Amino acid sequence: MAGLIDTHTHLDSFARRGELPAVLGRAREAGLEAMITIGTEPGDWALYRKLAEEHRGYVYYSVGLHPCSVDERWEAAVAAMGGFWDGSGPAPVAVGEIGLDRFHLPKEPAEAAPIFERQRAAFAAGLAEARRLAVPVVVHSRGAFHECVKMIDASGVDWSRVVFHCFSEGPAEMEALAKRGGRGSFTGIVTYKNAASVQAAARTQGLERLMVETDAPYLAPVPHRGKPNEPAYVRHTAEYCAGLFGVPYEKLAAVTTAGARAFYRL
Repeated sequence: MAGLIDTHTHLDSFARRGELPAVLGRAREAGLEAMITIGTEPGDWALYRKLAEEHRGYVYYSVGLHPCSVDERWEAAVAAMGGFWDGSGPAPVAVGEIGLDRFHLPKEPAEAAPIFERQRAAFAAGLAEARRLAVPVVVHSRGAFHECVKMIDASGVDWSRVVFHCFSEGPAEMEALAKRGGRGSFTGIVTYKNAASVQAAARTQGLERLMVETDAPYLAPVPHRGKPNEPAYVRHTAEYCAGLFGVPYEKLAAVTTAGARAFYRL
C-alpha cells in the first residue's frame, strides 16, 4: 500500500499539549509514511529539530520566518537559520515558510505600509539564505502572489525548488508558477465546494507535480471542515484529489509521495 507524505504541518501545538504521540499514531494508521513540520519563528525551530531527531525518517522539518512573525528582530532571526544546517542533529529540509501576507495587515494604509516593507525585507533575506544553502523554499503567499513571484524572480533562487504552500489561487497563477518550474501544494481547501478555482489550479498543475498537505491544525478537509486539523487528515485531501484526477488512490499516493521525496530530497 502506497504511503502518503503530509508536506506541510505544524506540530508545535500538539507537542506542547502532550498530544503528539496520539497524533503521530493516527497519522500512521491513516497511511502516512512521513511529514514535514514547518518552521514559522525561532521559538519552534529547536523543538522541530528535536522531533526530527526523535522520529528520524518519519518527521522532517524546515526553518523559516512566517511573514506574520516578522518583527523588529527579524534580521537576527534570519541570521540564525543557517546554524541549523551547521549544528548537531538532523538538518532542515527547506527554508520556510517565508513570504508575504497582506491579509493580516492593519486596515489603515499608513500603519500597514511599514509592516509590509519589513515583510519584504525579511522575505528577500530568507530567499538569499535559501540560495546560499541550495535548499528548497516553502512560500507563504496571501494576497501577494505576484509580489512574491517578482521577488523570487529577482532572488536568483532555483524555481524548481520553490513550492507555494496552501495554494489558493487559480489556474492563471498556477501557470505562472509552472512556466518558471515552481509548484503549488494543496490543503483541505481543495475539497471545499466553493473552491472551484483551486480545483482547476490543481488540474492545471497536473498529477505528476501535485503535493498534498494539511497545514494542520488549520484548514481541515471535508469531512472535518471547521474542526481542528491534524496530519492524518491529509488522507481525505489525497482521496479527493484522486477523484479530481480520475485515478486510483494508490496511484495518487505513490505519485505525490515520490514527488515530495524528490523535491525535498528525503
